[in-house]
Amino acid sequence: MPKMKTSRAAAKRFTKTGTGKLRRNKAYKSHILTKKSTKRKRNLRKSTITDQTNTGNMKKILPYI
Repeated sequence: MPKMKTSRAAAKRFTKTGTGKLRRNKAYKSHILTKKSTKRKRNLRKSTITDQTNTGNMKKILPYI
């Protein structure tokens, strides 16, 4: 049986926490920042946990993470 390939695009965007959940960065932080409030931009800096509905698909494309 050959090894499974990891999706390199996903591997660069997701990390695994100590409990096995996937951590991701939030979107909408790259451009057009002038109309966004300071509070909103500050909250976009923090990472968050991937939603439970997506973790099954994420585990398939990230078999070794």
